[in-house]
Amino acid sequence: MAPNQRAQKNHDELLPGHDSTLAVTDPELIEIFDNFAFDEVMSQGSLDARTRLMVQLAAMIASQALREYRVMIRPALTVGVTPVEIKEIIYQAVPYVGMAKVFDFIHATNEVLKENGVEFPLPGQSTTTPKDRAGKGLAIQKEIIGDSVVEKLYASAPDDQKHIQRFLSANCFGDHLTRSGIDIPTRELLTFSMLVSLGGCDPQVRGHVAANLHVGNSRANPCREAALSRLAFPPPAPQRFLSCASDRSSENNLWTDIAPHDRCRGQRL
Repeated sequence: MAPNQRAQKNHDELLPGHDSTLAVTDPELIEIFDNFAFDEVMSQGSLDARTRLMVQLAAMIASQALREYRVMIRPALTVGVTPVEIKEIIYQAVPYVGMAKVFDFIHATNEVLKENGVEFPLPGQSTTTPKDRAGKGLAIQKEIIGDSVVEKLYASAPDDQKHIQRFLSANCFGDHLTRSGIDIPTRELLTFSMLVSLGGCDPQVRGHVAANLHVGNSRANPCREAALSRLAFPPPAPQRFLSCASDRSSENNLWTDIAPHDRCRGQRL
């Protein structure tokens, strides 16, 4: 048993010279998976290979698929994802997934990049200082999800939770989303992919569907692609996030019910 010709061609282009040990021990599973992942999935949607691989890496970090993540760094480099972009995906995962979960991925990334001849440290991408991170973060937050939405989030936060909103603006947006290396529309796709992969974040997924639209991503293509590009999703996931992506509610309605304390089952956003 073997994958079909188109699946094998796509596999070999992404993973030249890679021989799967599972093809020997579990040939039926590899035939099924490769035909699906490298043929059916790749024939859908409009994202270019670079963006699709970036979305996949983001999903693997959030899903804690460390071993597969290490394998997929090389295909990402093959299709033109730069070392800086790979490191920026990692850095962006910190406020969404948590440093404790990202820690091993940082080391794995450094190891694989070094094996591929990349010299460290990479060029810095920070655009803020300790003095202006909060202001710049608030500005990029409003650019991504809308002025009125951010103002409502601040206004609706109880007094003992307003610091959470400040943390969100200064740390998540100020320290991370203001960085160069990846443009804002692509970063928003990565955020969407991470939230979907974390699970239990449906309100935030709906909010970031609106954010994707707000930064110029199409509901019919990139948001759907973020779903299709996850090659290891559990069966209920596609229905959940395609339902969210099909929600035609206004941006304000999508964000109004997201309380500051109700972000991804306590994950820091």
